[in-house]
Amino acid sequence: MEADLTPAAIVALRKVLQAAELETRQMAATIGMTPSQVMVLRQIAGHETITPGAVAAALRLGQATVTNIADRLVAAGLVTRTRGEHDKRQVILRLTPEGREKLEASPFPLQLRFSRGYGELPFWEQAMILAGLERLHMLLGEAAAGTQPPASGKGPAEMGKREP
Repeated sequence: MEADLTPAAIVALRKVLQAAELETRQMAATIGMTPSQVMVLRQIAGHETITPGAVAAALRLGQATVTNIADRLVAAGLVTRTRGEHDKRQVILRLTPEGREKLEASPFPLQLRFSRGYGELPFWEQAMILAGLERLHMLLGEAAAGTQPPASGKGPAEMGKREP
């Protein structure tokens, strides 16, 4: 009979969640911004001008989320928002000098560190991690939605045990 890996998996998940929470607290303490705000600011900084829709697409965030973050960045004086020169319906975001200073003072976000490390892994290992993360999302999504256990019929106690 194989050992139950559930406790080890929960500890590993907890470590990932703690790393993300720690980063959020450290960023808030050092620069007064969230990791999401830093990611949006970095995306804006990478272009002379960019639309909120382009930021949302690049970061795979919803446009409403990016608009909300941009509102906060504009209020803080880190980004300017103007109408397009040729199409007044278009909104253009630009980094301010204060935004550049804030970005230079910010730590390197967890998402970017993950992206770099993940991108250096062999394809098969990337695929394995992706499959595991997607499965984890499915398991957690089912739990959050209050749905039944997986189709195997196994309950939480039996989830880590393998069939003989």
